Amino acid sequence: MFQNDIRPWRNIARRKSRQIHVGNVPVGGGADISVQTMTNTTTVDVKDTVDQIHRCTEAGADIVRVSVPDEASSKAFSEIVKNVEVPLVADIHFHYKRALEAADAGAACLRINPGNIGSQDRVAEVVKAAKSNSCSIRIGVNAGSLERYLLEKYREPCPEAMIESGLNNIRLLEDLGFTNYKISCKASDVFLAIAAYKGLAKETDAPIHLGITEAGSFLPGTIKSALGVGSLLLDGIGDTIRISLADDPEKEVKVGFEILKSLGLRTRGVNIIACPSCARQGFDVIKTVKILEERLAHISTPLNLSIIGCVVNGPGEALMTDVGYTGGGKGSGMVYLAGKTTEKISNEKMIDHIVELVSARVKEIQNGQNQAN
Repeated sequence: MFQNDIRPWRNIARRKSRQIHVGNVPVGGGADISVQTMTNTTTVDVKDTVDQIHRCTEAGADIVRVSVPDEASSKAFSEIVKNVEVPLVADIHFHYKRALEAADAGAACLRINPGNIGSQDRVAEVVKAAKSNSCSIRIGVNAGSLERYLLEKYREPCPEAMIESGLNNIRLLEDLGFTNYKISCKASDVFLAIAAYKGLAKETDAPIHLGITEAGSFLPGTIKSALGVGSLLLDGIGDTIRISLADDPEKEVKVGFEILKSLGLRTRGVNIIACPSCARQGFDVIKTVKILEERLAHISTPLNLSIIGCVVNGPGEALMTDVGYTGGGKGSGMVYLAGKTTEKISNEKMIDHIVELVSARVKEIQNGQNQAN
């Protein structure tokens, strides 16, 4: 349903950007839009941080950011890098030596604001360390931490101030001959972020990192991010994304993928199409979907599954999914494979049977991919 769709009204013309690499992950230049998150553990707790990074990568994270606020965190970061495979971004503010240490420790990227690192000499040292370690840089403009002179000039955070900050920081790096960077211009206000990103996208060909910063807890943060990040993605802007939630970082990854999946920009895992249920439902749709989400969460192969409570929309949805189940009467429903009815089974056996069918379909897809390779 969502893969290789050639209908013109579904296609997104992505902004052309140059490509950089964050470790082994390409960013920009037409590469898949990568999904990032950030640890919320205390960095000096190496085990806790490594465990959280592993959970994030299992959820699908392509890149993980880790805060490095002090020397103890730098030493811990060095150990963390050795125990994970995903590329790590070291989050640095103010202390340029932390950036030097992180680059030497194996950071795939440094998240800095060149303007708050200090003198041009210090920025030059950071760039030298990044070059020596094949480390990229993310310029992180944020409405909440704009340079004082810009706030005095514009009197408040605004798109023009954020764009000027971004371009000034770009100039600092490019004057040193460094182009291995990406840039973000985040705000917690959706309108401000969208306007700033759109303006910045016109001024540079650098890869763009999207996000609505400090978006809030799970529900409001997801909605704000879907509106802000989603609208920019629809306009073709964005090469990598991070969903900022006051919640577990694994949830940030899942929300990020759901946004990309809904726009046909990435596919990962089982996409469950489910009705909200009503009095016509032939089985408990909501309970069933929750159970299936848990039992199928380990699958990363893209696959579409429809779970519909009655025959009003069930057969139509099943036409466009790999596996489907439509509720009927007398405690049973109809099973569909590739849009065709195959059998009627009882609701009691339905969940286990669907899990078996999805698992079998995943093996077919994987075998086909292996043969193609």
